[in-house]
Amino acid sequence: MNLLTADIGSTYTKLTAINTVQEKIIATAIAFTTIETDVLEGFNKAYSKIKNIAPSFNYDKLYCCSSAAGGLKMVAIGLVPELTSKAAKLAASSAGAKVVKSYAFELSPDEQIEIQNINADLILLSGGTDGGNKEVIIQNAKRLTEIEGNFRVIVAGNKSATSEITQIFKASNKQFVITENVMPSFNKLNIEPAREKIKELFINHIIEAKGLNRLQEMSENDIIPTPLSVLMACELLSNGTSDEDGMGELVAIDIGGATTDIYSIAEGKPTVANTIIKGLPEPRSKRSVEGDLGMRYSLSSLRDEINLESLSKSAHVDMGIIDFWINRCIDRPESIAESGSAEQIIEEYLAHSAAKIAIERHVGKYDLVYTPLGETFALTGKDLTSIKTVIGIGGVIVNAMNPIDILKSVEKSPEDINYAKPIGPDYLIDKRYIFSSMGLLSKDYPSLAVKLLKGNTVKIN
Repeated sequence: MNLLTADIGSTYTKLTAINTVQEKIIATAIAFTTIETDVLEGFNKAYSKIKNIAPSFNYDKLYCCSSAAGGLKMVAIGLVPELTSKAAKLAASSAGAKVVKSYAFELSPDEQIEIQNINADLILLSGGTDGGNKEVIIQNAKRLTEIEGNFRVIVAGNKSATSEITQIFKASNKQFVITENVMPSFNKLNIEPAREKIKELFINHIIEAKGLNRLQEMSENDIIPTPLSVLMACELLSNGTSDEDGMGELVAIDIGGATTDIYSIAEGKPTVANTIIKGLPEPRSKRSVEGDLGMRYSLSSLRDEINLESLSKSAHVDMGIIDFWINRCIDRPESIAESGSAEQIIEEYLAHSAAKIAIERHVGKYDLVYTPLGETFALTGKDLTSIKTVIGIGGVIVNAMNPIDILKSVEKSPEDINYAKPIGPDYLIDKRYIFSSMGLLSKDYPSLAVKLLKGNTVKIN
């Protein structure tokens, strides 16, 4: 059987042609995503390239994922920042959403205006453990009805408030769904139900909004968010199947045009003696999405985060060239740096910086605390120091002159005293852009997907 997978990205559309009998990839192809007109234009251009490589190829099944135009824009609202607000953000990120902003406590009038200006696709409303505080989530539901916009609300908070919240949203004609609490009891995560609702709303609403409904008609399977597909591939490669061994705990870095995503499939338990865990327990499969660290659509905010003068001095690249290239990429996201050029040096520095900032936001941090028994350490988040596999995903890494220099930005250095970053890992790259593709196949063809992932994820030195 011949399968075709399509990843409709914010910058590029990537197709992979697979034969299940031969258990191999027949061809891959890339074309610029035609967001402004019709995404089928970019899809057809990429498919034409597939046919040029393999003229006899015709697919029996089409699988699709998408992060076109930056994917799902979501706002997460909780009660306490360290608890339900963080739980809501974890649920949203693991489902493939781009969490633009998260809020805690009762929404203020200024925050209402801010949420309206964000113009999110979805809002995840949580707050309170089951049977606990329900006043804040009820008040926030009322505040959301006052906000204009065509957003949908997923309610995943205190079940004791469900009846009142239902009445509030029905009276305002706001589109909403109710699901299980993301934190039903203190320090207990339950993010899977909310994650499934986010995926369902993506399928039912966002696909049409992004102009992908025609592709959905061509596919027998639901289109899912690309980050969710990549997360599924990371989980599969880590865990393996009954027929194919997995690679164990790993970290993956996906640097895209709109976001930089970090995936960690690891328990993340403390490796430092005399450590207490602070805050919510983190899930084994975690994705963090940094919407201000993209290489194209959020490049202006990435530029503000880094020291470009350091690049100019170390790489001997004039600041005028740096400014010109960044402004060009912002205005024309399809811009590609020539191999070996000053522009490619700039691209790789930007990617290195994006990965460094993103991993430091993702990993746990150790802080020295004082107790009646003396000094000890408190770990907030996941300890990834023992991770031995780091995988790079995305064109800027795959096509880099020195991809390992970008990936080494996630490694712990002497100045990273508090960050629980990987120490001395092996570095691999997704050489043929197949992680999102294999995530799409993970349910129907798991053993094949693991085999192809292992065979096409290349170690670099």
